[in-house]
Amino acid sequence: MTMRLHLLCSASTASVSSFAFAADEPLDSRGRESLAGLSGRLPSCDIVLRSPALCARQTADGLALASTIEPLLRDCDFGRWAGCSLEDVEAKEPAAVAEWLRDPRAAPHGGESFADVTKRVGGWMDQMLAKAGSVLAITHGLVIRAAIAHVLGAGPQAFRHIDVAPLTSAKLSGGGGRWTLASLVSPRDLR
Repeated sequence: MTMRLHLLCSASTASVSSFAFAADEPLDSRGRESLAGLSGRLPSCDIVLRSPALCARQTADGLALASTIEPLLRDCDFGRWAGCSLEDVEAKEPAAVAEWLRDPRAAPHGGESFADVTKRVGGWMDQMLAKAGSVLAITHGLVIRAAIAHVLGAGPQAFRHIDVAPLTSAKLSGGGGRWTLASLVSPRDLR
């Protein structure tokens, strides 16, 4: 049994463009415009899943994809930092930001740590191994980074070494109790 999992990062939002901690927000104008070039370029899949976030729904809608919410695809919970810029948080809580950047298990904002996200996403992926077929999952950059870290066995410390831009696609294949990273494609290569 083989599972093909295509992870698609949602289109850009204001927080992505301004280096802010994600909040549940709509796509920005650049994000909406970028969907036009991607329509019809994604692989055909048996199931389309998405994060419960507004930007994931708008990405799916902009690509004319009927999708089902998967709560485990939600973005990292940034607690009290959600919606704030990194610069503002760093000015108010420099020690907390330094700890958060240094330790993937730290969650000084009161939300999830990178380790928490990696565990959540890895658990969901491992459940998917019991299935066969193909799935397109529209989610967030941090979730895709966690998936890649899980596949590579690199753990949450790998987060800072993986960059996932809006509309980046990761193709994974699973079978025999393990996952393989097949490709990581930037949005300009999908067009």
